[in-house]
Amino acid sequence: MLGASLWLTACTGLFDDIYDDPADQPLPTPEVETDSTETTISGTLYIDASDWEQWYYVDLQALADSVLQGQTTGNAVVCSAIPMTATGHEDHHNGIYTYWYDVFGAGISVNEFRTFEPTDVQPEPDKWSFAVHRNNVRTNGGAACATDLTDMARLSMSHDELCRLAYTPDEWSENQVWTVQTQMLNSLIGSQGITINPVLSSWLKVDLPPIPPSFTLNNRVFILRLADGRYAALQLVNHQNAAGKKCHLTIQYKYPL
Repeated sequence: MLGASLWLTACTGLFDDIYDDPADQPLPTPEVETDSTETTISGTLYIDASDWEQWYYVDLQALADSVLQGQTTGNAVVCSAIPMTATGHEDHHNGIYTYWYDVFGAGISVNEFRTFEPTDVQPEPDKWSFAVHRNNVRTNGGAACATDLTDMARLSMSHDELCRLAYTPDEWSENQVWTVQTQMLNSLIGSQGITINPVLSSWLKVDLPPIPPSFTLNNRVFILRLADGRYAALQLVNHQNAAGKKCHLTIQYKYPL
């Protein structure tokens, strides 16, 4: 294993305020494990995913290449704005879906559709493995499953064992990728219509009420099956920065398994 903590600067402010001073955080001692074909990279990603209007795309192969080359920056993480401008086109798929949520009653699990405004399709980089937006996660044609492990170091599975796991692909969502806050006082929230992975997204649960919302961290180790047949392990180990701001994600990873 080659361990590394990476501070990637794919876009301005992407990793601001994760800690008081990132330079004060100790890096793990590098270790290398190779077989006849490839090297497995393990490390930690710090991503400020709190912006309601941005997706952050992670390319695990680019991340591995950066670590092997001794780099702490590169093109491994790319931020991409959610299209917010209504196009006026007759698109009944891509756009902003406004839902009413029973915030002051049964909670956000009770909600009703109100309006839809079509927008452009979500821009994506040419190559990416998974993407995060606050508590949402999506994959690039991949699928995911949750293990019973909460310690990444105890993960040890053969390729055959990985293949036999039950994986869940991304699913269409109209009311989970919260994007528009302007009508929140009326219990109305605009969400981006987009596919997300329900299993990976379960690593951080948001509940309303109470106000402000509560966040519940699920620190289980997740297995991501990529579209090219490779596997990665992901674990969310923290969801806030030193100041207590939510959706600052500390993600441990291993790739490829």
